[in-house]
Amino acid sequence: MVDSGVVLQPHHQPFVVQQRRWVLWPVLGAVLAAVCCVAVIGIAVTEVSREAVIVAAVLALLPVMVLVSTFLWLDRWEPEPGHNLLFAFLWGAGVATLGALLINSAVGVTYGPNASAVISAPVVEEALKGLFLLGMLFFNRRQLDGVVDGVVYAGMTAAGFAFVENILYLGRAFDIDMSEGWLTFVLRGVVTPFAHPLFTVFIGVAVGLAARRRRVGARLLLPALGYVVAVALHALWNGAAVWNDGSAFFSVYLMVMVPLFAGMAGLALWQRRRERRIIAEQLPRFAAAGWIGKDEVPWLTSMRARRRWRRTAARSGGSKAARAVAEYQTVITELAFLSDRIVRGLVGHDAPRWHAEVMHELADARSRAFSANAPRPVRS
Repeated sequence: MVDSGVVLQPHHQPFVVQQRRWVLWPVLGAVLAAVCCVAVIGIAVTEVSREAVIVAAVLALLPVMVLVSTFLWLDRWEPEPGHNLLFAFLWGAGVATLGALLINSAVGVTYGPNASAVISAPVVEEALKGLFLLGMLFFNRRQLDGVVDGVVYAGMTAAGFAFVENILYLGRAFDIDMSEGWLTFVLRGVVTPFAHPLFTVFIGVAVGLAARRRRVGARLLLPALGYVVAVALHALWNGAAVWNDGSAFFSVYLMVMVPLFAGMAGLALWQRRRERRIIAEQLPRFAAAGWIGKDEVPWLTSMRARRRWRRTAARSGGSKAARAVAEYQTVITELAFLSDRIVRGLVGHDAPRWHAEVMHELADARSRAFSANAPRPVRS
């Protein structure tokens, strides 16, 4: 192993102010989302029996676990902050669900259930879910490195929405008849669990692309286009379920939704490979600059090598050392993505500040990793 005392760019001021900026509003937003989520569950309890709600909640948890696990797997190179992901999920489960429930119910009473399902639901639900992504784009753009991040945040928001909405639908169905409840679960939880994420992911892709644009016009136009596509697909999906007694549902499912899902999955995997290429390009430059050890480069350019490093750290220093190495790996990845954006001129006037902040985080993460009995693995 080489000496771990590499030279990092100095930082001349504490970053407490920058790091704590915007803390109040995200915390208040998360609290609001949680309150809204409780309110929706409360509405469900008043509409149907408590037993039906409990059964519905347990069954609704099954597909959401698969969805969340999928998006977390996609997010492995640079895991997004846990509080951001939780906020996204709560926003979808609380704010978006409650707002959609109130507005769609009002439209249904005034214009009929079909108008609510085909017009109001797509427009309102995608707008409310998309608001979280717009908030990330305009108030926390540093966390959006590209399409993968947009897909992850969109997926978490949509998963939260689908979770609570499924509780409502399943609770009502089980309250009517047991067979009706199980049929609803099969349709919503087994056959079409990806529906809401698929719609909203188009907004996420657009927001991820917008985050890599300097012009404000592009940051507004791209999310708007993503929103229009999401609404159109959502309207087509809901319309297929109500037109002609749902006779076109499975045709739309097989001919439109499944190919789109496959295409979106392919896009996400392609963008994930692109992230690996960025890391492989940037790490040698970091080593040449003295920010990391040259022998660390091979252990940071693949998931397998990173896992092996963490396992080695765990054997040597326990779980604390493994966590320290994992945090260090995450900061290195963030620096690689940020450096790529800066080289391409995609950050603008925020570049010096963002770079200084990440370098400060890198110094701290490196210090923790190599003071926690977490040695680098020796190449055989």
